[in-house]
Amino acid sequence: MLQDIRENAQGTIAKIIIGLLIVALSMFGVDAIIGGFSGEPEVATVNDQEITEREFNRVLQMERQRRLSEMQTPDPSLLDDDQIRRSVLEAMILETVLTQDAQRQDLALSDADIDRLITQMPQFQVDGQFNRDRFVAVIRNMGMGPLEFREAMRRQYVVNQIRGGILESGLASPQAVEHLLRMQYQTRDFRTFTLTPELVADQVNVTEADVEDYYQNNPGEFMQPERVDAAYIELSLDRIAEDIEISEDELREVYQNRASELAGEERRTAHILIEDGDEAEATIAEIQEKLAAGAEFAELAREYSDDLASAEDGGDLGYAGRGVFDGPFEETMFELEEGEISEPVETAYGTHLIKLLDVRKTEPPSFEAMKDELRQELAREQAVTRFAELRTRLADLAYSEDNLRVPAEELGLEVRTRSGITRDGGEPPFDHPGLMRQLFSDDVLQDAYNTEVIDVAEDTSVVARVQEYFPAAQQPLAEVQDEIRQQLQARRTEEALAQLGRDLIARLQDGEALADLNVPVDSWQSYQDVARTSTEISAPVLERAFELPRPESESPSYGLTGYQDDLVVIALDEVTDGDVSERQDEVDQWQQFIASQMAQREYLAYREHLREQAEVERP
Repeated sequence: MLQDIRENAQGTIAKIIIGLLIVALSMFGVDAIIGGFSGEPEVATVNDQEITEREFNRVLQMERQRRLSEMQTPDPSLLDDDQIRRSVLEAMILETVLTQDAQRQDLALSDADIDRLITQMPQFQVDGQFNRDRFVAVIRNMGMGPLEFREAMRRQYVVNQIRGGILESGLASPQAVEHLLRMQYQTRDFRTFTLTPELVADQVNVTEADVEDYYQNNPGEFMQPERVDAAYIELSLDRIAEDIEISEDELREVYQNRASELAGEERRTAHILIEDGDEAEATIAEIQEKLAAGAEFAELAREYSDDLASAEDGGDLGYAGRGVFDGPFEETMFELEEGEISEPVETAYGTHLIKLLDVRKTEPPSFEAMKDELRQELAREQAVTRFAELRTRLADLAYSEDNLRVPAEELGLEVRTRSGITRDGGEPPFDHPGLMRQLFSDDVLQDAYNTEVIDVAEDTSVVARVQEYFPAAQQPLAEVQDEIRQQLQARRTEEALAQLGRDLIARLQDGEALADLNVPVDSWQSYQDVARTSTEISAPVLERAFELPRPESESPSYGLTGYQDDLVVIALDEVTDGDVSERQDEVDQWQQFIASQMAQREYLAYREHLREQAEVERP
């Protein structure tokens, strides 16, 4: 049998097959060969077109990486994988629907067009030229092959053609925009007076029966959410650092190195900068002649220097140490004696004449002043390695043990407890979403496993387990009766106050004056020419004043609005529309903006219609 295989493998037909495989591998990759010989499982079918599991997993991985890259401290435990899978699949279904729509409209992109687009993309170029190796490397990092990428571009381009066509079709009439701006710049004249809860206090009464009835009729408001009592152990870099001893010799050695860095010299200089040009050399010579004749350096800087920022100060650049200025400038600055002026110094900015104005030396802090800071710094540095070792061991123990006592004893940690933790979390470390997701998972909640090691901070890791679970339950009436009474009292006071306000408005509309209403208000408070953007009036009052209809003839429009615990009665006297005759530029800008917004809504509606009409099947 082996001999037959050897002979057949050396035949002409075998060599042809191998040759074809090599070509296919070089063009499409191993995945294409495997996919060609075996059917791929699909995650969904859209109008009889499959979305394969391989395609889905690739996009899923890319979306996970994108979300992690947006985190300040990437933490995979914070990702909601179920939500990501749902959103990715829905996005792929929608893309398929849109691509099919483009195909029905005979929209297409030729291979030559795709080649041209790819070669023009800067991420595939080296020194401004398309580079095939760069192209392959970038798309491989995306989890795609060349053919996959080309097809993705083809789909995206034709979909964008439809989107672009709809977005460019948006219209907004100038008349509608002018009407909107007249409303935007409208001003209003109105008056107000305030009703306080004390006016209806004698009308509000809440009995024990009222409280009990409300409790019985609204049980959902008094449900205590499910919660757990948990035990946890916390591994902290700072705690490890506290146990690390740093000798006096180590501290002094670090101090000597640090002191030499902190000690130094700063020099205050002034300069005259002449930018490169045909007259630069002659200008420098002229300045030097004037300096030799006794002219003041500062006056010449104001007259000649091209560094306008420092010229006004006589060229003064202030104090600076090493590493601030350009190399030749710095080298010259530290060679000058106080009061000395340099020869011309050339830098990338032009030619300088430099004058040293002053020198001051900086002394490092004493060893005693820095000792505690250095001890903490060294201890943390040494604790990093130990922290990594202990975290790895903690992960092993948390997985293998059915308690926290053993991990805590082996690692010298304390088992702590926390009660009443809900799914929404609580005080640290139970404010970390990843830890809460683990704590309320089936493995931990039902099967009594420890959580995984969760990094709740950059230098803090936690393992927890549930000690006791409490399902959601209704709170006893005795615990919530005061809350119910206050709630009913506030609600009935608000209703009574609102009824009083409506009664007063009715009397005002009948022609009665404020003095006739028998309320403890001396007079209206008037506001004139108030704009929508006013900050001098409370937001609820301003918003309600601009909601009221225009007054008819001489009769004001009346309205009510709550402000804190009070009720404000509003009388709208006059409405003045904004003048847009001098705002044509703004009209044009708003017209373009509204047109684009309307077009965007039309596109979203079009897309949603296609999605609703599609036949989608999920295995």
